[in-house]
Amino acid sequence: MQHGFIYTGSDPAFAVELAALAEESGWDAFFVWEGIWATDPWSTLAAAAMVTERIRLGTMLSPVPRRRPWELAGQTMTVDRLSNGRVILSAGLGVPADVEERFWIFEDDPGRRVRAELLDEGLELMQQLWQAEPFEYEGEHYRARRTEAMLPPAIVQEPRIPTWVVGVWPRMRSMRRVARYDGWIPNYAPPGADGIDPVEQQRTYTPEIAAEAIAWIRSERQRLGLGDRPFDIVQEGTTGGVDRVADAAVVRPWADAGVTWWLEADWRVPAERVAPYSRARVLAGPPRP
Repeated sequence: MQHGFIYTGSDPAFAVELAALAEESGWDAFFVWEGIWATDPWSTLAAAAMVTERIRLGTMLSPVPRRRPWELAGQTMTVDRLSNGRVILSAGLGVPADVEERFWIFEDDPGRRVRAELLDEGLELMQQLWQAEPFEYEGEHYRARRTEAMLPPAIVQEPRIPTWVVGVWPRMRSMRRVARYDGWIPNYAPPGADGIDPVEQQRTYTPEIAAEAIAWIRSERQRLGLGDRPFDIVQEGTTGGVDRVADAAVVRPWADAGVTWWLEADWRVPAERVAPYSRARVLAGPPRP
């Protein structure tokens, strides 16, 4: 299992400092959040790339339907090259308006179905954009006319920047999207649930349920001919960073279920305490089981 830290604050200078501390403290990845009107995560990660050498860098997560794929492709390519191939793209539908109105002050939420279509097309288009070769694309929402002029550099990583995708278990359309890419960021819809309630999801999603979903993903990837390619399973959670034995006890059941990445985050920390909390937790090191 590898371990990443998610910085939940908004100070870009502190985020860059924290990324370097995370690398020194044994973490495997450093993530920042991506908002709609917020600190630009890719500028922050570009700066972090210049003060680190090993640690992977990414967002948690990028609302791909809210972005222009060609702009996101250019940003991720730039950081991938600056970091010599250390970028991870975490992709999701984005927060719906009925959950967080603040994210929809500039436009109306087109609804989950349209956002899902935009996510699928955006991810497909970026696969081509990252190669920096002439291509054409025609979708329901996006198009690309072929050009051979002013092509940008290609990404460092092959065949693409590792792309982790949010999927709702056991909703098969969502999970089939996940299986085509490089990692699963889990959401869980308990049987009979009307929608996806974050509190209920956290209460009911267990390592046992994760193991069921992971088994399905492995089977689906075998069916798609992708079984021999690397695939990550992500679990986000909070440990204290004080008692290593207690922290390992939190993480171990997820590792046993097949989770490959533990992402440390505590979104409940008030804004005025995020910096000291983050520094202390990063310096304490990852909760290795």
